[in-house]
Amino acid sequence: MNVARGYASGIRKAAIVLVSLDSETAASVLKHMKDDDIEQLTLEIATLGKVTPAQQENALEEFYQLALAQEYIAQGGIDYAKQILEKALGTAKAMENINRLSASLRVTPFAFARNVSPEQLTGFIEGEHPQTIALVVAHLRPDQAALVMSALPPDLQADVALRVAQMEGARPEVIKEVEEVLERKLTTFGTQEFQAAGGIKSLVEVLQNVDRSTEKAILERLEEENPEIAEEVKNLMFVFEDIVFMEDRYVQMIIREIDSSDLALALKAASDEVKDKIMRNMSERASTMLQEELEYIGPVRLRQVEEAQMKIVAIIRKMEEAGQIVAIREKGDEMIV
Repeated sequence: MNVARGYASGIRKAAIVLVSLDSETAASVLKHMKDDDIEQLTLEIATLGKVTPAQQENALEEFYQLALAQEYIAQGGIDYAKQILEKALGTAKAMENINRLSASLRVTPFAFARNVSPEQLTGFIEGEHPQTIALVVAHLRPDQAALVMSALPPDLQADVALRVAQMEGARPEVIKEVEEVLERKLTTFGTQEFQAAGGIKSLVEVLQNVDRSTEKAILERLEEENPEIAEEVKNLMFVFEDIVFMEDRYVQMIIREIDSSDLALALKAASDEVKDKIMRNMSERASTMLQEELEYIGPVRLRQVEEAQMKIVAIIRKMEEAGQIVAIREKGDEMIV
């Protein structure tokens, strides 16, 4: 019964905090919440009734203290947070906030590594087992992970890349043990049995930040070791919408290789930016014909559109592999001319 009261009290305080925010900020907060929590909160807000200034101040103060505690824990662990909060709030209040957070707080694993230069970090982990390196790389920022991967020996790059791609998660106790070995510092973990880490998307984020020669070497070794994973990675490395980042001369070359019916189908669900990019790189007559075909084909299934886009992406990849074009994958991608 006490648990239920505590939960209800927590939901009410959260509702009070939310209604204290402007609508735009409140909406932004809700976007990051689970559907069940959103339903509970909106129901509580709907039945909230009158809130006294004292109740509002109490809820906001508690929210601030919890946020402060979480920030301190993320920066330096439980002990650091305890020391800071004891000085600011007193021992009893500090422990109350720490205990409330410790059961559910997830601090970013290997947070200490994010403050180490990629060169130092590479030297730090290079002698470790490839699975250990993969675990660390999967928890780094993509740009930092890319620099670490680029600095590893080619054979080790492929091995680590494959392990990152195949990684579905890691038990908190395993991460904790590795952290103790590498940094002698503990991090607070949540109550979940597994923590998300690695996977195909994680590897793609890393590869999108390495130089092209490193990317090519890793993908070639992946194809040898595991063709299926290599294909999944390639499919995510360049997506149809990335056409907007490509040079016009390359877009024109691609258009000449694409079947007009596939192009029309692919553009049905494309952004205005992609449509504009394509149209600008066609002759006026070809652009008019494409526009007419877009209108003529009418409504189509999303799967048909995706298949057409995948065909075009496959052509782009083949042209890139042949050295005919350079497929820019994002605005920040640099070209050497």
